[in-house]
Amino acid sequence: MAKKQQRVVYFNGEYVPESEAKVSIYDSALMFGDMVFEMTRSFNGQQWKLREHLERLYTGLKILRIPLKLTIDEMEAAVYETIERNKPSFNDDDEHRVLIDVTRGLLSLYHGIDGVEPGANVIIADFPLRWTIQGCSKLYETGINLKIPSQRAIPSHLMEPKIKNRSRLFYLMANIEVSMFKGENNWALMIDPDGFVTEGTGSNFFMVKDNVLYTPEGRNILRGISMQTVIDDLAPELNIKVIEKNLEPFDVYEADEAFMTSTPFCLIPAVTLNGLKIGDGRPGPITQSLLNKWGEIVDLDIVKQIKAWDKNIESSDTTTPYKFSNSKNATLTMDIDED
Repeated sequence: MAKKQQRVVYFNGEYVPESEAKVSIYDSALMFGDMVFEMTRSFNGQQWKLREHLERLYTGLKILRIPLKLTIDEMEAAVYETIERNKPSFNDDDEHRVLIDVTRGLLSLYHGIDGVEPGANVIIADFPLRWTIQGCSKLYETGINLKIPSQRAIPSHLMEPKIKNRSRLFYLMANIEVSMFKGENNWALMIDPDGFVTEGTGSNFFMVKDNVLYTPEGRNILRGISMQTVIDDLAPELNIKVIEKNLEPFDVYEADEAFMTSTPFCLIPAVTLNGLKIGDGRPGPITQSLLNKWGEIVDLDIVKQIKAWDKNIESSDTTTPYKFSNSKNATLTMDIDED
């Protein structure tokens, strides 16, 4: 049972109760989805590649020209302070899921609103990682079923996908469509207007063919931190070659294995595409070896931890971030995080 002590949120230099952290209805984030964000996680209580997440955040701020006085070092310090202040509200076996939002703030025509200061808003929240991946442990054994929705990924010449932003209605549309398909554990795998595989709606894609790892080139995708972990850290340790190139659905049908990567769950096997088996339709050995190596690096049995959380899962009629429902009584939800 989770502790009930209220968490606090960093909000523009102050630490306020989670329930009191609010932005104006006139904020540009609400008007245009004009916001960059990052979501991180810990292993054994230690933040994983926080600096890489922050560097990507600040690149997005630079490109979108969102003025922010807070330096990256100050932002990093604020993240750690937020975590420290919230530790009393976490269980001993919890991991910290940090959400960093930066909005442009009020549009100029609304600067006269009483009680709302103009300028960028910085919000740092910290909550248990188990919320994001509850009920997910079985997927490491069963794998997920990939479906290509009619909704296409937006190519980089229309909107830069390498900026991690909140203008993500196309992700939502893809998830809604996939939620209508029969069967369980269906996840969207998006393709671009040219028919090339891009990414999931919150994850990056890899496939294995003849013991070589393939992943889509970085043109029309968010270049995930977990994706780079596989490419830069895990694959070299296992002497696995990685090739970034354009991939068609046909290539996935011919693959021996496939998997998705993302910050919350690290790496989850994919066993079918549009109802056709990938390889023998089961999680593959290279996928497992990469996951094992990840666990070695962070000194944690990743799957065992999630299984332990699932044993104590609190019953709920709502969907989880990785389980989409089209029932009348369930609200479609997802953690459109990407990585």
